[in-house]
This record gives sequence, C-alpha cells and structure tokens, in this order.
Amino acid sequence: MDHEVTRSVDEAVAEALEGEADRQRSTLQMIASENHVSEAVLDAQGSVLTNKYAEGYPGARYYGGCEYADEVERLAIERASELFGADHVNVQPHSGTQANQAVYFSMLEPGDKILSLDLNHGGHLSHGHPANFTGQLYEVEQYEVNPETGLLDYDGLADHAAEFEPDIIVSGYSAYPREVEWTTIQSVADEVGALHLADIAHITGLVAAGVHASPVGIADFVTGSTHKTIRAGRGGIVMCREEYADDIDAAVFPGGQGGPLMHNIAGKAVGFKEALQPEFEAYAERTVENANVLGETLAEHGFSLVSGGTDNHLVLVDLRESHPETSGGDAEDALEAADIVLNANTVPGETRSPFDPSGIRVGTPALTTRGFDADDTRRVGELIARVIDAPSDEAVRSDVRDEVAALCEANPLYE
Repeated sequence: MDHEVTRSVDEAVAEALEGEADRQRSTLQMIASENHVSEAVLDAQGSVLTNKYAEGYPGARYYGGCEYADEVERLAIERASELFGADHVNVQPHSGTQANQAVYFSMLEPGDKILSLDLNHGGHLSHGHPANFTGQLYEVEQYEVNPETGLLDYDGLADHAAEFEPDIIVSGYSAYPREVEWTTIQSVADEVGALHLADIAHITGLVAAGVHASPVGIADFVTGSTHKTIRAGRGGIVMCREEYADDIDAAVFPGGQGGPLMHNIAGKAVGFKEALQPEFEAYAERTVENANVLGETLAEHGFSLVSGGTDNHLVLVDLRESHPETSGGDAEDALEAADIVLNANTVPGETRSPFDPSGIRVGTPALTTRGFDADDTRRVGELIARVIDAPSDEAVRSDVRDEVAALCEANPLYE
C-alpha cells in the first residue's frame, strides 16, 4: 500500500494510514467482525467509482454516464446470486444494519412487532435495541439462549412467539458461537404467521462456502455484511424471494438511502468473485477449525466458553468463573497492550454494565486470512491465557508482544 500520493497532499492523513497499516501488520486482529481484504478489493474500493453518482438500479439510473457502474453492480449481483442461490439480491445497502432497515421498512409499519434475540445473549443493535431505530419505531420483545447450556432455546422461542404474535422474527446473531437451525425458526414463524429475517452478517462467508447451513430459500429475507467472513467490499446485502424484490429495492432506494457507494459495490463484486474460487471454501473451513482450536486451548487453561465451544468463527468467553476480578474491559485493555486485539462482550446472564461486561469475543477470520494454522492458533490461545492470568504484569505483556511479533513475521500481511 503506497501512501505517497496522499502524503504529497495531506501528511497527517498519510501518517494515520501508514500507522493503521503497521498496526494491522504487527498485531493480531481477533475482533470477530473484522478481516483483511485482498489488495484487489482494496484497489476496487479506492477506485474512480468513488466519483460516480448512480442513483437507481442498473438500466434505470437517474443520472447519465452509468454504463460502467451498471456493469459493476450487475457483476456483484450475479456473483452473489451464484454464491448463495438467492432469487433476488440487492447489493446497495451501505451496511448490514441498513440491509435490515430495508426489510423492516418494506414489510412493517411503525408499531408492528419484532421478536429477536436479546443483545446480552448474542443479538444485535439493529434487531430491536431501544437505542436503535428499531427499538424506537417498533414494538420489540426478545428471546434468549438457555442459561444453562448457552444454546438457543428454540422451545422458549416458540412459546414466546405464540404469546407475542410478532409480525417478524429475526434470527442470525453477532455473538452466538453455534450453528443456527434456520428451519426450526422458520417453522415457528409459519406457526404464528410471522415473516422471518435471517441476519447472517457474521457468517456470510461461512454460508457462502457451505461450512454453515444457509437460510437462503428457507427464510423470507436474508441480510448480511459483506466485509466480515466473506472479505468483500465493506457494506451490506439483502436477499429475498422474488415476490418481495420490488418492495426491497424500493426500501433501499429511495426509501432508506440515496446514491449507492459504487466503489464499495466494486469491492463487493471482486470479493464475491474471490469467494467463488475453490480456495475460499478451504479458507472458511480453516477459520472454523482455528476457532475450535482456540476454544479448546482456552478451555484447557480454565476459561469458561459460552455453549461449551463453537461451530463457527468465534469463541465467546465468560470470565466470571475463571477470573471473577477481571472484567471483559480489563481483559481487552491488557491484551491490546500485548498486541492482541479483540473486544469485551456481554454474556448470557450478564451481571456487569454493557460498557464493561463479563466476557470477551474472540474471532479467527483475520488470523486465518494471514495464514495462521492450528498450531499458530493454539499458540495464540496460550498467549491470551497468559495475559488474562496476569493482566497488570508488564513483563508478561512484553514477552507476549515478542511472541506476537514472531507470529506476525511468519504470517505477513500486505507485503
């Protein structure tokens, strides 16, 4: 990545960009919603398409000069359709949240009912949190995981749905480490006459690769992020049955957004092509394998894992039993000081503030992109345990930083 052009115009921004590149190269990115895109995706996102307004859709734009924008958007749509087997795809949402917004705006009226997973149990802000527009516009109730097992309580969901009679049930989660039974949730929605939105933001790449069951063709709507496990251009996507296509498109534009971010759509197109290659399936399989190794290693060091392990790309650790005096925020800060970057996270039955919760969420997508294998990941788990066992010990942090540097050197990024 060459920042010399930026430097000739804006030294401060160039320095910040170089600093961020160095930070990513020299630290372990383990935030489960982050990844490292290819240089081809970076090139597309930094392309001349950032100059182009293209309000509307391919072949029906409100501005002239859109022939190449149309070509790029069609490629993104065609590739996503091939990846997921969806009837209809809209690649314009600026984020996963705005993809969800399109579903709500197209199908619900203010005051309608949403049933979704509680944020402390692994849900997402855009599924109905009171601080989000969903919680302000709609009547929201939330289901939970089983407090003993950490697994989704499908029977409890069914009972809650029968009592609440929601207009839409939301599945798909931001901190749930297990595979989701889409058909079970769909049967609940059918029983109560509700629509079903499956938000696969975190697992988009795992679904595309076939290493996690797909809700496409089961749920009425499937939304996702395009920059997490799938490593494409930053943004969102909506997939739906053909009967909802016109309503979804109208809810994205002009209902919720103006001109599409064509440079990001170019990045999506490139990333989707990469995800269609055989090596992407191998990447997704390694991501899940590495997450399992990470969870097993942490468990061997006495850490409690929500649900007892993982089926996907993330591990959710509850620190209350193993490290009762250490909050998730304490752990996050200590690990970042040792060049391991992850995030504090709420856990089921949370007893602390969401601003300093009881758990940490640890993901393997970015490490796997760098080339980390099972042995590397096992070592990372041991380093995490060392730091959390002695969060204030600078000597431990220093030793761990040295080991992180060696791991990063062995698995270089953006050479």
